[in-house]
Amino acid sequence: MRESLLATVVISLSSIASSALAADIPIKAPGVPVPVFTWTSCFLGAHAGGGWAAKDITDPVAVVENALALAPTPGVTTAHVSPSGAVIGGQFGCAYQFAPSWVGGVEGAVSGATMKGDTTVELSDGTPARVTARMDFLGSVTGRFGYAVDRWLYHVGGGVAWAGDKYTITGDSSTGFEALDSRPSWTVGAGIEWAFARNWSARLEYDYYGLGTRTILIDPDPTRLGHVDVKQRVQTVKVGLNFHVWSW
Repeated sequence: MRESLLATVVISLSSIASSALAADIPIKAPGVPVPVFTWTSCFLGAHAGGGWAAKDITDPVAVVENALALAPTPGVTTAHVSPSGAVIGGQFGCAYQFAPSWVGGVEGAVSGATMKGDTTVELSDGTPARVTARMDFLGSVTGRFGYAVDRWLYHVGGGVAWAGDKYTITGDSSTGFEALDSRPSWTVGAGIEWAFARNWSARLEYDYYGLGTRTILIDPDPTRLGHVDVKQRVQTVKVGLNFHVWSW
């Protein structure tokens, strides 16, 4: 009795497994070719990775010393800060394959960031001041162009981008101040994507953000305002996963 029941269960499980596998395999009718894979689709996905930046903050010492009622250091002073950290976010877009291996499309992406760095500069009275830079988010809308080799896609892209930063400058005294910066910019990148299963793909991508130079307002006290110039560029490396709709 037990042997008969066991045999029935094994046969049932085998039948279920066979049905599941068959559901994911294209059925080829006699004389009808199997559909060719295409990257034509709209997709939604997520990504994670790391980023690093280079920020040149020009003349923060004079602003700090004016705010602390100290004699400013003569001449222009620049603090170099190199934040680094993680990026994680999502992307969505559409692609169209044509002629017959080229792929064009558009993609929007947004990432939260933990990139942070600091450096120390010396005030005219010999006391140190710490300059901290933190990047909170990156966003972009890019056009993309690539070449497909079956389930592999090699692509480049470029477009507009946005970044959000926070800057803090503190001295030995209790007085410290900060500034927020949100700026438009441009970005370019390249990557490779692999369609490893029906409607699913994985990608590896590098992006460069040219954020340029921007003057931001430092406001340690409503009666004492100052400005600093911040020049920055950012690089990221990300891995991602996409789910494709209307693909193949």
